[in-house]
Amino acid sequence: MSDMEFLTKDKLTIVGAAGMIGSNMAQTAAMMHLTPNICLYDVYLPGLEGVAEELRHCGFEGLNITFTDSVEEAFSGAKYIVSSGGAPRKEGMTREDLLKGNASIAAELGDNIKRYCPDCRHVVIIFNPADITGLVTLIHSGLKPTQVSTLAALDSIRLQSELAKHFGLLQSKVTNCRTYGGHGEQMAVFASTAKVDGTPLTKLIGTDKLSEESWQEIKQRVIKGGANIIKLRGRSSFQSPSYVAIEMIAGAMGGEVFTKPVGCYVNNDRFQHVMMAMETRLDKEGIHIAKVEGNEDEMAALQKSYEHLIKMRDNVIEMGVIPPVAEWSKLNPNL
Repeated sequence: MSDMEFLTKDKLTIVGAAGMIGSNMAQTAAMMHLTPNICLYDVYLPGLEGVAEELRHCGFEGLNITFTDSVEEAFSGAKYIVSSGGAPRKEGMTREDLLKGNASIAAELGDNIKRYCPDCRHVVIIFNPADITGLVTLIHSGLKPTQVSTLAALDSIRLQSELAKHFGLLQSKVTNCRTYGGHGEQMAVFASTAKVDGTPLTKLIGTDKLSEESWQEIKQRVIKGGANIIKLRGRSSFQSPSYVAIEMIAGAMGGEVFTKPVGCYVNNDRFQHVMMAMETRLDKEGIHIAKVEGNEDEMAALQKSYEHLIKMRDNVIEMGVIPPVAEWSKLNPNL
């Protein structure tokens, strides 16, 4: 394959590339022919070189893989960044347990973007708690709110998976699954949007096909989907976040539009100054937010999720990682 067949020639930097998520993202990006120019960045140089060697051994044609432990080299000229560069979650931990350390990492990431690649077009944040790390990155980076997204779409896909398993269907037969709000145990799982082989899910809940009790169990499995992977595999999930994150950055590069809900900066008449999953479309122009619609109980669950995120945001403000909301514009004039 020649570089003329790639989606773009722009530089894509994978942060945390020596880890399992980062290395899988690099391979997925290469397999999807997004760009010939992929830069791998990590502080752990031997592991980083190992990833680069393995990618070379795949024999991808036209691919210019570079790797470095230099922030300046990795970020300079980067037009797209995907970062998994935080501490992973371990068994027994919630995403929120990672708050302080990973929020500080996100602040440094944002500062590096502002310093070395202020004309970066899009950043996808994976490391948890993603609602907060994405928000911190945005504030420190100086980028526009439309240019920073987080991996909340994984929750909607987990809902699709659980419903498909319950009904014994191909996953593609379950459509328009949606979770909104936080990417954590306070997420709002919606039923009113989904269809199962063309039938609205709401018409199936409470029947012999899906009892109310079974639906509540499915919601809990979605909420704890990441924790279940840790329990089963002994490590935090890496295949699904890697693939979904690269699908997202592909949309930002001008590939297939990404239509699952992503975590994004929200400041409207209902939700103010947070990063949370909304109804979105991600394309070459960035994130486009649409109105979330649900029944009374679903909207109440979304409000509860929002209030939880506000508390987490305020905790990070108290830590000094980000300034009070009224001062955000001093760091980022786009806010």
